[in-house]
Amino acid sequence: MIIRMSRAPHHPTRDQIELPLLLDCLSDPIRLAIVYSLAKQEQPAEMRCGDFNALSGKSNLAYHFARLREAGLIQTRIAGTTRFMRLRRDDLELRFPGLLDSIIAAAARDAERLQLPDCEIVTEG
Repeated sequence: MIIRMSRAPHHPTRDQIELPLLLDCLSDPIRLAIVYSLAKQEQPAEMRCGDFNALSGKSNLAYHFARLREAGLIQTRIAGTTRFMRLRRDDLELRFPGLLDSIIAAAARDAERLQLPDCEIVTEG
């Protein structure tokens, strides 16, 4: 008997997203930079894990991506060996109206002071 495990990561439902966990997650500068970078992309925006390599090492980034996913801030999609992430804008807006936009606006206003890195999408040619 062969048991196949799903590679799809678990995402909380919209109703399972909790404000304290979400705010705690965004208190980390790297996670805030990831969310800020995703928010700056045209919608619907997906970025690859490798697009954030300037922020930290791979294992540290994997930890941050997992925390963001578990908090309900991002959706992760796996295609082959690549993981794509996008903000869960619609779910967050329905659960906490205006919160994400307020956080992104504050991060944009204070990006220099907060030293938020400007992550550019790296396109493969």
